Amino acid sequence: MNVVFDIGAVLVHFDWDGFVGQMFDKPTADAVTRAMWHNPDWSEFDKALLTDEEILKKFIAKEPDCEKEIRLTFARLGSCPTRKAGAIPLIERLKSAGNKVYYLSNYFEYLMHVAPEVLDFIPHMDGGVFSCFVHEIKPDAAIFNILCQKYGFKPSDAVFIDDSAKNIEGAKACGFRTIHYTGQDFDSLYDEIVHIMH
Repeated sequence: MNVVFDIGAVLVHFDWDGFVGQMFDKPTADAVTRAMWHNPDWSEFDKALLTDEEILKKFIAKEPDCEKEIRLTFARLGSCPTRKAGAIPLIERLKSAGNKVYYLSNYFEYLMHVAPEVLDFIPHMDGGVFSCFVHEIKPDAAIFNILCQKYGFKPSDAVFIDDSAKNIEGAKACGFRTIHYTGQDFDSLYDEIVHIMH
């Protein structure tokens, strides 16, 4: 069986609210969050069709009074994601049971460069697709198809795990078996994966 993981908020902690909350007072943090994280233009990072500066200008246009804070947040973004110690043991456990393990992530290149250590599980996997390198994002069918074609398996022969309900629906529409990750510990997640494969 093929097991496909989302990365952010599944294999990696991504606590946006805690991150901005440490830098600013609440009204400022809320404004920065509206301008950036809750902005549909955030997906432009993951598509990688615009430069980082072009995307930052879109954020600043939403909250012009917070330009300094938005730029500071972007500059410090590498401290937002943190590694989950259990990611590698989970991957190795799945592989030792005879599964192939992949990633499929809406992720942007800047974050890879400023926080490379959080992706230390990647060499333990059999491969995967980052949105920024194929210019497609979940939940669109195109990125799921790219993954399946690249590694030669059918969606029906795979389990897809993601914290986003929207991405889960996209995967289901493509024919994947799915697990909506809601923060369960990795032992429980392993049991769910094994259960859904049978």
